[in-house]
Amino acid sequence: MTARSEPDSILDDGGFMSILIKDTTREERERIVSESIGNINGSCDGCASGLAEMYQDYIDGRREISEINMSFRAHYESGEEAPARSGCGLFG
Repeated sequence: MTARSEPDSILDDGGFMSILIKDTTREERERIVSESIGNINGSCDGCASGLAEMYQDYIDGRREISEINMSFRAHYESGEEAPARSGCGLFG
């Protein structure tokens, strides 16, 4: 494997930087996650540090971001019931 001199040099067919594990180094994946989450320390409300942990498999090269996101969505529950619909209000 040859080293790349510029991290953004791997572009996909649309001209965007690939974020796939096979196209990135560990350092690039750390930067991608850090820039995407924002406050990586989570000092504002504590949620960002949990997100960083969620993406550790991506940083370590074990699972793609899309796999992690799909897994998260599959297990997400809001805990709130949807409001009952009583009509549009037009016919009182």
